[in-house]
Amino acid sequence: MLDLRSALARCPVVAILRGVKPDEVDAIGDALVEAGITIIEVPLNSPNPFESIKRLAARHGARALVGAGTVLKAADVARVAAAGGRLIVAPNFDADLVRAAKAAGLATLPGVMTPSEGFAALQSGADGLKLFPAEIIPPAVFRAWRAVFPPETLLLAVGGVGVDNLKSYARAGASGYGIGSALYKPGRPAAKIGTLARALVAAAKA
Repeated sequence: MLDLRSALARCPVVAILRGVKPDEVDAIGDALVEAGITIIEVPLNSPNPFESIKRLAARHGARALVGAGTVLKAADVARVAAAGGRLIVAPNFDADLVRAAKAAGLATLPGVMTPSEGFAALQSGADGLKLFPAEIIPPAVFRAWRAVFPPETLLLAVGGVGVDNLKSYARAGASGYGIGSALYKPGRPAAKIGTLARALVAAAKA
């Protein structure tokens, strides 16, 4: 089974399925994994997210790291783990949430915007940092963070990243890219998602 670092090494694109429903997640998961995606995130503000996580983990857990996004409460960590999820992603940094994830054996990516938040998150045990929203965190910021954070630190650009600007973040030192609406939108057919995913994977690996 893939851990966070090895999954990002295989493919640095994190597919964010905000709004996905359990009855469509099998086909979407198939399309993403076939395109080369190795990390799939189901935000908890999606319909019945734990069922979607359970289905994805059962179907693709050996080939992809499946987890939850928009996790705001430490109490939800146990529910993610029970569903088979192995990754906790948050839009903010909450030390209690990070510690709960690590205690459960799950990888965690808290959202941060400042170096102070980033260092505090790492000290709490975070496996990497989600710089969010990337729309207001340009590549120059990633370059500056790379100069002061330990070189092995995972820094992910999330929010507003797509095929057009992904390479700019890569050159600045981003370890990965969380892709939401540029990849998945409610109602978008699985075949179209697969096409978009292949383009993102190709751009990320170029």
